[in-house]
Parts: sequence; structure tokens; C-alpha cells
Amino acid sequence: MATAESCTGGLVASWITARPGSSHWFECGFVTYSNASKQQLLKVRPQTLADYGAVSEQTVREMAEGALQQSAAVASLAISGIAGPGGGTADKPVGTVCFGWALCVPGEPAESRIETWAETRHFSGDRQAVRQQAARRALAQLAEIV
Repeated sequence: MATAESCTGGLVASWITARPGSSHWFECGFVTYSNASKQQLLKVRPQTLADYGAVSEQTVREMAEGALQQSAAVASLAISGIAGPGGGTADKPVGTVCFGWALCVPGEPAESRIETWAETRHFSGDRQAVRQQAARRALAQLAEIV
């Protein structure tokens, strides 16, 4: 498994690695807070960021796919959002978080071997509360998908 985190800043990876034995299944975590790092480390397309922004389902799909392509993982999750207290807009208020999940499908041709899911949620509370709710949601949905 791999993580690609923005607003959670590595919180999910931290929770995972706090568990004994996680080294048997956790490959790596990418903390890509800036757009430049999303492009450089996860291969998010500049046009995706320009058209939809960093906090979008399109971007987190590419982040999740990039985490798989840039690692040996077979499952990944991605998180990008606005944890606050500032940074929100009318379209994307504080508490808006986008999630992406990706799985490698065994036996499929290379061009179609990654399946992705994405969703947007809105959380309330302060910065810490938003980040924790986002981390919990990302892991819970990954468990359902897997």
C-alpha cells in the first residue's frame, strides 16, 4: 500500500506505521503539499491542476494512480483538501476534502490495470478535526474497496 497525502501531511502514513507489522504491507507515503510536488513526485498533470485545482476528484485520482506508478504498491489512497482555518472559497469551503483510491487489477493489460475511485466530503471542526476525519475516511473506504 502507498499513500499520497496533501492536507493530512502524512497523518495516514503515521497511523499506519504506528501499527506493529505494517512494514509487511506498507510500501511508502508521499506528502505532496504543493502543486509542484504533486507534479514532480506523483506525475499529476499540470493541466489537471489548472482546470480543476489541487482540491478536486480529478487531482486525487491522478495522485492515487501516481502513487502506484511511482512505487511497488498495489493499492493506494490520496487526500487533498482545505483543512483551514483559511483557504476556503464559496465553491470549496474549509472542510472540503477530496479522496482518491487506486488498485492494481492483476492480469489486466498494463494500460487498464489501475482501477480508481474518488469522492468529495465536507467535514466540520478545526484544522486538526478536519485532518483526523479525513484520515479516518480514507482508511475506512480503502478497507471497503480492498
